[in-house]
Formats: sequence, C-alpha cells, structure tokens
Amino acid sequence: MDFKIVLTTFWLVFLAELGDKTQLATLAFSAGTTSKVSVFIGSAGALVVTSALAVVLGDLLSRHLPVKAMHIAAGGGFVVIGALMLAKELWNR
Repeated sequence: MDFKIVLTTFWLVFLAELGDKTQLATLAFSAGTTSKVSVFIGSAGALVVTSALAVVLGDLLSRHLPVKAMHIAAGGGFVVIGALMLAKELWNR
C-alpha cells in the first residue's frame, strides 16, 4: 500500500467534499432525525460505494485511454461545469 497516495487521495476528497451538496444533504438528514449514527452509516456507505465505482471505472478507462487524456477530460469537465454555474448565476441577477 502506498501511504502517500492514501493521504493525497484522502485530503483531496476531504477538501472537495467540504460544503458540497452531499455534505449539506447529510447535514439536513442529521438535523431531521434522532438517529445520527444511522445518518453517518448511510452517508459513509454511499461515499464508499461511489468511491469504489470510481476506482473500478478509472481502472477500466485507463486500460483503453491514456491517463493524460483522462486528466484533461476530467479537468475540462470541471471547467465546463464551473462555467455553466457561473453563467447561471450571472443570468439570474
């Protein structure tokens, strides 16, 4: 196991998840129930499953596409999503 990759992945996902809609949904569920442990288990389980799917999909794609192309596509996707969100905010002023 490569602990440098573990720590890098942990911090990148941790920072990416701060304040996103998944975390806000978990916050809302937690506020609306007395079973905080159940909300934590459900939320953590969902993140584990989606992360596992991402790892499997990344492995499959890397067998057919160069890693650099995958990085460019992922970065381009984030730029497009950001531009669309910015355009929506500017349009609704």
